[in-house]
Amino acid sequence: MPRIKLELEVNNRKVTKETDTHKRLLDFLRDDLNLTGAKEGCGAGECGTCSVFVDGKLVKSCLMPAAKADGAKIETIEGIAGYGDLTPVQKAFHKTGASQCGYCIPGMVMAATSCLRQNPTASMEEIKERLGGNICRCTGYTKIFEAVEIARSVVAGTAQPALLDEDDPLGESYIGANVRRLDAPSKVTGRLKYAADMKLPDMLQMQVLRSPHAHARIVSIDKSEAEAMDGVECVITADDVPGKDGFGVFVHDQPIMARGKVRHVGEAVAAVAAEDLVTARRALAKIRVEYEVLPGLFDPEDALKDGAPVIHDYAPGNLVKHIPVRKGDPEKGFAEADIILEDDFSTQQVEHAYLEPEAGIAYVDADDVVTVISPSQNITHHRHMLSEIIAKPINKVRFIMSPVGGGFGGKEDMIYQGMLALAAMKTHRPVQLNFTREESLIASAKRHPSRVHYKMGLKWNGRITAISFSMLSDGGAYGMSSEGVMRKAAILSCGPYEVDNLSVDTRAVYTNNTPSGAFRTFGGMQAQFATESMMDMAAEALNMDPFEIRRVNMMRIGSLTHTQQELQTASLDRVLEAAETASRWEKGAPRVRGVTRGDMNGPDTRQPCTLGARIVADAPDLRKGDEPTGGPAAVPDDVKANERVA
Repeated sequence: MPRIKLELEVNNRKVTKETDTHKRLLDFLRDDLNLTGAKEGCGAGECGTCSVFVDGKLVKSCLMPAAKADGAKIETIEGIAGYGDLTPVQKAFHKTGASQCGYCIPGMVMAATSCLRQNPTASMEEIKERLGGNICRCTGYTKIFEAVEIARSVVAGTAQPALLDEDDPLGESYIGANVRRLDAPSKVTGRLKYAADMKLPDMLQMQVLRSPHAHARIVSIDKSEAEAMDGVECVITADDVPGKDGFGVFVHDQPIMARGKVRHVGEAVAAVAAEDLVTARRALAKIRVEYEVLPGLFDPEDALKDGAPVIHDYAPGNLVKHIPVRKGDPEKGFAEADIILEDDFSTQQVEHAYLEPEAGIAYVDADDVVTVISPSQNITHHRHMLSEIIAKPINKVRFIMSPVGGGFGGKEDMIYQGMLALAAMKTHRPVQLNFTREESLIASAKRHPSRVHYKMGLKWNGRITAISFSMLSDGGAYGMSSEGVMRKAAILSCGPYEVDNLSVDTRAVYTNNTPSGAFRTFGGMQAQFATESMMDMAAEALNMDPFEIRRVNMMRIGSLTHTQQELQTASLDRVLEAAETASRWEKGAPRVRGVTRGDMNGPDTRQPCTLGARIVADAPDLRKGDEPTGGPAAVPDDVKANERVA
């Protein structure tokens, strides 16, 4: 492999070092100089986690060949403060709590530093513009911008430096107080080591061969040519699993690598552990896999049809989980309704997009304990599953949770830790695997896509008499968290509203799509999108204020939930009041405001938006005078078709 000699200055130190010609500046800093503060989040110059200064200019180091840095002066996050006190920008990030998972923070600090170096009195708009090349998935940016504002005031001399060190008074409780994070200094300086930052002596690099097919039987795998390559220490497949192969949060249906057949594009088929990444990647090209392509299943409704392809033999009907909830008498409730609304809602598959791609290290220690280091959100469960997979007693399996560079539920599933453990056991050397962003997108679990059919019966005063709620979710190729998601969706299906009569069914099915798993508010988000949309549609149909219809139906102390739990506390009334007051809500049915609203474009509210305006917004109110609150004549044509009058 050709090499190149670089002579440059890094963090005020002269560096002369040979490196591989293919390396980027980011690789050179991280691998050759062990300056891991600059992170790889996307590898495409989009996220800004790899930002460094090159001759004083902010640069995305993942886009710059290392050779172009020859003779340059480089400054990384480790060098802007050295080993001394934190810079004003770093102190401000600490003060405001701007660093949450911390993975994006070194790049954010570099971008903020660049901004204030170029203009110490930068306006907020300029600050936002100059930080526009950096992405954060945790904070919502507010605290980041607040930190840069504070640092700007100190740098510009309009605020005393002591402001950065002062803490807000604690008072009698930590609740509601601004308490500094203990791990913030390590994050704002880039010293915190995530799994991809860790280096162990004699460590191998792993790469994974992934399926190009969504559904196919594996006829044969020939790994002999890859195993014979210089620098390749091992090639593993499902045949190397010594124990009971299968993992999952609820049902252990997922093998460490495809066993017998592949069930989605991107599923791991084989993995190589080699002396370096280039050798490992070249070895992947030498593995020969013969597939027999099978019919694919990509629509969850098709999964339930007779004769549909079977994804897992244990589930011939492709059903992962069905959760039914029944309360009262829905037929009676609909018969008593003055109006019935019925509609369909769908949500799409969503990528977690955490800034830290999946990464991990495995090794076997001196006591033959198989140890896995990874940003796992469920290490206890993973440990017990891996114990069975590698056929070792639980005291010979150890999981260490590395800092999590964003998870949101997406790192709950053990999709790669088993491969690392097998390779470490086979080579008795540490093995590291770092996903590319493309691998993370293709192989990690997503939010469940869902389809909800919703039927709601109401009285003219807005009281819900009955609900029929049916959700069908695409679980993808493996069960993962689907059962838990369906349980949560069923429990939260009809929102914080007391409904005497309801029928709820939530189902997840297997398909040949990317597996679905946990994602913030899992199940609840999909269900509440449908429920709250129906509440707004009902308010429009009944000519009621959206807050009013929610107050009519909200759960109170003593209410029975959908699962018959009697509430001892309830706060929805206070929540609605606070939201209505804070937003300066303009009362009235959704149709009464026309093209303008008086409660928009004020402090803490968004600017007006006419997207989605209804054609019937100016329709006359034809309510009968003897009807309470709302009335049937205000119902749009698309709702009248389903109207029932008692």
